[in-house]
Amino acid sequence: MNIRKEDKPSILLIYTGGTIGMIKNPETGTLEAFNFQHLLEHVPELQDVKCSISSIQFDPPMDSSAMGPESWQKIVRIIAENYSTYDGFVVLHGTDTMAFTASALSFMLENLNKPVILTGSQVPIGMLRTDGKENLITAIEIAAAKENDIPVVPEVCIFFENDLLRGNRSSKINADYFNAFQSYNYPVLAHAGISINYDTAQIYRPVSRKPLKPHYKLDCHIAILKLFPGISPQVVESILNIPDLKGVVMETFGSGNAPSEEWFLNMLKEAVDRGLVIVNVTQCHAGSVEMHRYETGYKLLEAGVASGFDSTTECAVTKLMFLFGQGLTPEEVKEHIHCSLIGEVTVPENFYTGN
Repeated sequence: MNIRKEDKPSILLIYTGGTIGMIKNPETGTLEAFNFQHLLEHVPELQDVKCSISSIQFDPPMDSSAMGPESWQKIVRIIAENYSTYDGFVVLHGTDTMAFTASALSFMLENLNKPVILTGSQVPIGMLRTDGKENLITAIEIAAAKENDIPVVPEVCIFFENDLLRGNRSSKINADYFNAFQSYNYPVLAHAGISINYDTAQIYRPVSRKPLKPHYKLDCHIAILKLFPGISPQVVESILNIPDLKGVVMETFGSGNAPSEEWFLNMLKEAVDRGLVIVNVTQCHAGSVEMHRYETGYKLLEAGVASGFDSTTECAVTKLMFLFGQGLTPEEVKEHIHCSLIGEVTVPENFYTGN
């Protein structure tokens, strides 16, 4: 699909798959992916959008539950190869793993200074009451938005149900309603009503305009350890001793608390001592890990567990994949975990003083 308009911003749509690009088979009633080159048949309103639009489609389209590092690399490669040609990029993606993809892209697209907006829908674009049309059209408008010839939103974001969210701060929180995503620990970057209102103070801007540096190497030797009352030594041991494991995102209680049994702390310390990086994130939707607050959290700190601060699980997982993919040592990875690389966490001012 190509909609060329002279002297207008140019946008590349990257259709990976997902509900937004499906139509109902009239014979079977099942949802099937349609050829996105025929998008105009379903969204004729795109003719009125004041920008030039081209599209690239994954072949075959992928359900978001099948998306992963290879798919992220493919998206990054498409953006890198077309970076100088287009003013912005819109990635159409299934909702289930969209937050993982957005988080990964934020790290893999170093020096990004153009919009990369992920969106999708809960209802296929060819059906009545679809949310896909509005999400798509507004995502394109945001990707094309400039002020003094500078992109308004030069970062990886998710646009869904009227709100623009930082990609690496987002989580899918609802499988049934149109407001499927939230960013609990960071403000909304823009809200789309009659007009699109940007909160420019919250938008991430690169310090300098350097050439895009795409990264393709990710290390998938990462696991998630979700704590629960009554968790057994066998469960913890089985995860911490996965062969070739390099990093663990440990979902703890409240502000970063965990069981204080000796067996548990000893297992963590032994794992850290042999080079495993364990990142502490909270199971709560909102709030931050503060391991200095309670004794149980402080014991994790003493065992060598790293604070994930207010990171989402999706972001912590992809950040570990990215850092280990760069060939960093466990100590170097831990240092980077304690830093905000691209606005993904809020590091307390007093963190390094221990107060």
